[in-house]
Amino acid sequence: MTTGYRPEIVQSAFINFISARLSPFWSLTTPRLRLQARYVLSDELIALQFEANQAFSRQVFASPNGWQGGQHIGLSVAIKGMYYQRYYSLIGLSKQPNALQHAITDDTLLGRSQSRHASPNQKSATITIAIKPQGLVSHYLTEQVAFGAIFACDMPAGDFTLQQSQIDRAQKTDRDTLSSSSPLLFIAGGSGITPMLGLITEALSQNRQVTLLYYHRGGSQNNKMSQTQTPFLAYWQHLVASYATFNYHIVNTNDTGSYLAGSRYLTAESLLALALPLSETIIFACGSKSLLSGLYQAIDEIDKRHQQLPADESPSKSSFSTKCGSLSNQPSLKNNLIIEHFGSALTSSKTDMANSSADKGANKNENAVQNDSVAPQMIYLRGRQQQFISDRPLLIAAEQAGIRLPYGCRQGICQLCRCQKISGIVKNIQTGKLSSNSYESIQTCNTVAMSEVVLAV
Repeated sequence: MTTGYRPEIVQSAFINFISARLSPFWSLTTPRLRLQARYVLSDELIALQFEANQAFSRQVFASPNGWQGGQHIGLSVAIKGMYYQRYYSLIGLSKQPNALQHAITDDTLLGRSQSRHASPNQKSATITIAIKPQGLVSHYLTEQVAFGAIFACDMPAGDFTLQQSQIDRAQKTDRDTLSSSSPLLFIAGGSGITPMLGLITEALSQNRQVTLLYYHRGGSQNNKMSQTQTPFLAYWQHLVASYATFNYHIVNTNDTGSYLAGSRYLTAESLLALALPLSETIIFACGSKSLLSGLYQAIDEIDKRHQQLPADESPSKSSFSTKCGSLSNQPSLKNNLIIEHFGSALTSSKTDMANSSADKGANKNENAVQNDSVAPQMIYLRGRQQQFISDRPLLIAAEQAGIRLPYGCRQGICQLCRCQKISGIVKNIQTGKLSSNSYESIQTCNTVAMSEVVLAV
């Protein structure tokens, strides 16, 4: 009997080729999502539930950990022949608690696909995101696209996670007051609540002390629906009943009865009213520019008050120190902050960006680079066979070289300028984070080149 090479009668690549041609959703190698249902979370938020194909499920749901709380996913959306890339936080975890699923779906169904594929047996292979309808793509996804529509997607990614916070903390030896058992404070506004669900669920499973402070715009205090319109309220109530280490404060900016420390905005008094040892607390924040601006200003005020304490007043004698904990070994509470930058987070509360225009955002980014003395680097656009020199944000440098690139807000919010970097190192001027030298997605409005860069443009 002869032995040796025996080719497959039908190769898997051929099967994948035929399957993908019959339906893009059947691809065995390319992750795809199919719209399954829409749910109303509040006046501002719509949840979209997607069924994942085999390629996505094999890489995510079949793995022990799935995705981490706080991570996001990228969707490629085609509208009138134009493709748009958008990134949305994943709600919850891959092993979704039933209570969370009920909090999303109970009495909020806008519509569901009647496809035979949308069966209850496939709940384990679905993901959910939340969208605030405020732009072309978000309105399309929440109001126009048909159920059963198929979208190309990225794998879950992002470093707004508990694991990354522990890695960052381990690399900074000056933060001895923080540890893996430190209390956690999650501050969110509007759609910024979506990454918090997975983070909080994951933190509670680790027996962490967790506090949620959430700002949203609901009904007025005379409106009986003001509380029922709070996104995921049923889930927060379930967590309070299930975990003694969890509590939450929900501020409805239209209801004075819900204000914390008498203010509808986030202030120093709001943070102190939580009665947490802030110097020992890790703070995760996600929300609008105004919310993050208020957070930085509140932290600056707390730091300033501590510095003004009389030298002979011990923490045990100071009601202020009792509320926020001793800051003697903590230069600033900003060291405790972990920000999700889907909005333009501020690095200094001296700069008021709450009402800045797109032009001001562009000027701020350019000034930040000029103050940091970035060396000129060569940028190559592979698709266009063009190149230019850049010592400032890539978008601005390209325009000054007479090259048009896609853009929107110019502040890192809308994601319209996002493109694929093939190689080279770039720096995000809002976060200071350096990229790897490999293939990844970047925004041209808020990144500068630290080496020669090749873009898939």
